Amino acid sequence: MADNADRANDLVLELMERMEQALAARTPVMSRMAVDCEDCGDPIPPKRLEAMKGQGCTLCLECQGYHERRVG
Repeated sequence: MADNADRANDLVLELMERMEQALAARTPVMSRMAVDCEDCGDPIPPKRLEAMKGQGCTLCLECQGYHERRVG
């Protein structure tokens, strides 16, 4: 006969499994790194993606420059 600790452990394991399944089902996000530019749709060069690693990169260099000139 299972006691309360066993039932609680089973519940925690079930919830952890559900959470892992939910996380696995999510669309992977490449830490705000895109393969194609959000504005023009052209491919972002791999060297730019590598240089911006950790900061995120969703625009090609030309579109990024345009946004920077327009905003600032």
